[in-house]
Amino acid sequence: MTRLRTLWTGGRPTLNGWCSIGDAFVAEIMAAQGFDSITVDMQHGALDYSDLLPMLQAMRASGATLIARVPWLDPSHVMKALDAGAEGIICPMVNTADEAAALVSYLRYPPLGTRSYGPTRAVYAHGADYAETANASVIAFAMIETAEGFANLEAIVATPGLDGIYVGPADLSLSLSKGKLAAGMDREEPEMIAALQRIALACHARGIIAALHCGTPAYAARAIGWGYRMTTVGGDTRFLSAGAAEAVAGFRHLTGGKATEAGPGGY
Repeated sequence: MTRLRTLWTGGRPTLNGWCSIGDAFVAEIMAAQGFDSITVDMQHGALDYSDLLPMLQAMRASGATLIARVPWLDPSHVMKALDAGAEGIICPMVNTADEAAALVSYLRYPPLGTRSYGPTRAVYAHGADYAETANASVIAFAMIETAEGFANLEAIVATPGLDGIYVGPADLSLSLSKGKLAAGMDREEPEMIAALQRIALACHARGIIAALHCGTPAYAARAIGWGYRMTTVGGDTRFLSAGAAEAVAGFRHLTGGKATEAGPGGY
C-alpha cells in the first residue's frame, strides 16, 4: 500500500510536493523534505517523459508516493507514466463522468480497465507482483477546474474506481467567473470558497479524496478544515524563486545598497 493510502486509511491529511523543473537532482531534493507525496508536472512543467523516469528513480528512496500529472486525458500519457513507475495520476480538465470513467479505465488492467500491459520500470520499482497489485494501489485523480466540470461534479465523483478530485483553483476561478477573476491560488472570494467547499463535501459523500493546490501552509490548513484530505503547498519553482528573492532582499537591506571598496585582490 502506498504511503498516501496508508495515511488516508488512518484518517490523516497529507501534504503533496510539486515538481515543475525537469531535473532528477531537484526532484531528489524535493523528495527529501518530508512530503507525503510528490507530483511531477508533465502538463505545465518544463519537462517530458525523458525527464520523468530519472526523476522517479531519484525520488524512489524517499518513501513518498510518486504521482505524475499527465498533459491531457490521453491513454498513451497515462499508461507510459505508470509504466515508468508513477504510483498515481492526476489528469487535468476532466469535465464529464464519461471522461472520468475513461481516465479510470486507462489506469486499470483488465477486467477493471483497458491499461495495456508493459510495466517497463514499474515492475522493478514496485515488485514482481506488480500486475496483480497495481489495480488496487494506483491512485486516480481527476482535476475539476472548469465550469463544465463543476456543473457535473456529482456525476464525476460517482465514477467507479475514481480515487479523488484534484482542484485546480486558478483555472476554476477563470472558468466559473468567465474571466472576471484573475488566475491564482488561495482564493478569498466568497463564491470561490463556496465552490471549493462544495467539492470537498461531494467527495466526502462518495468516500473519495478531495485535494487542493494551495500557495501557503495557512490556506492549506483552512482547506483541511473544509474537508480536503490532500493539499499541495507550493513547488520547486516557487521555493527556488522565494529563497533567492529572500537572500537578495536581505543582502540589499543589510548593506543599504552601498558601494564598497575593492578588496586586496582588486575584486
